[in-house]
Amino acid sequence: MATGMQARGRVETVMRLLETALLDGSLPAGAQLPAERLLAQQYGVSRNTVREAVQRLAARGLVRSRHGAGVFVTDQLRTGIASPWSQLVADHPALRDDILEFRRVLEGATAYFAAQRASADERSQIQSLLTELEQARAADDQHGEAQADARLHESIAQASHNTMFLHLHTSIIGMLREHITLNGTGLRQQDDATSQQLLAQHRTVCEAICAKRPEEARTAMQSHIDFVRTRFTNMDDADSLVGPIDKQAGGAA
Repeated sequence: MATGMQARGRVETVMRLLETALLDGSLPAGAQLPAERLLAQQYGVSRNTVREAVQRLAARGLVRSRHGAGVFVTDQLRTGIASPWSQLVADHPALRDDILEFRRVLEGATAYFAAQRASADERSQIQSLLTELEQARAADDQHGEAQADARLHESIAQASHNTMFLHLHTSIIGMLREHITLNGTGLRQQDDATSQQLLAQHRTVCEAICAKRPEEARTAMQSHIDFVRTRFTNMDDADSLVGPIDKQAGGAA
C-alpha cells in the first residue's frame, strides 16, 4: 500500500512540475517535451512515472502525442479564453474600449514587474525589439512596425515573471496581438507625427524597464494605452461626422 501511494505521489509531483513549466512559459504552446529518459533523469524518477504524468496531462488536453515525433504542448491554455473572446471582439467592435481598459491594467502591471524582475537576457531582448521597431519606423514599414510592437508587448509580459500574468497574457495573446497590430497600424496610418509619438512612448517604456524603474515603467505603459484610447475616440468622432455628410451627398446625387 505504501509503495503504491509513494508511486502515485511521485506521479503527482512530476505532473505538477510539468504544469508549472506550462504556466511559466518554460514549455510554451508547440514546444516538444524532452524525452522520457531525460525527464526521468531530471526529476529523479522512473520512466514509467514520467509516462503516467504525461498521460494525465494528455487526458486534460494540455499535451498531445504525435506518432513517431514525440509529445508536444497544445494551445489549450491559450484557446481556453481566446476562442470565444476573439469571436466576440470580431462581432462587436464596440468592445475595443473594454480591451484597451483591460490592457491598461494588465500591461501597466507587467511593465512594473518587468522593471523589477527582468533578467539581463530579457532586458537585452526588449532592447533588441525596440531597435527592430525603430528600424521599421525609419523604413516606413507599417506592417513590420506593428508586428515588432506586438512582440515587444509580449516580451515585456514574459519578463514580468508572474505566473498569473503570464497565464492571462498567454490565454488571450492571440486577441491582444491582433488588437495591438490593428491599433498600431490604424494609428500609424493617420500621420507621421502620430507614429513618432508611438515610437517615443515605446522607447520610454523600454528605458524605464531596462533602468529598473518600476513606477516609471507602469506610468509610461499606461500613458501609452491612454494615448491609443484617446486617438481612437477622436477617430470615432470624426467618422460620426463624416457619415451624415456622405449620406447627404448620396441623396443629392
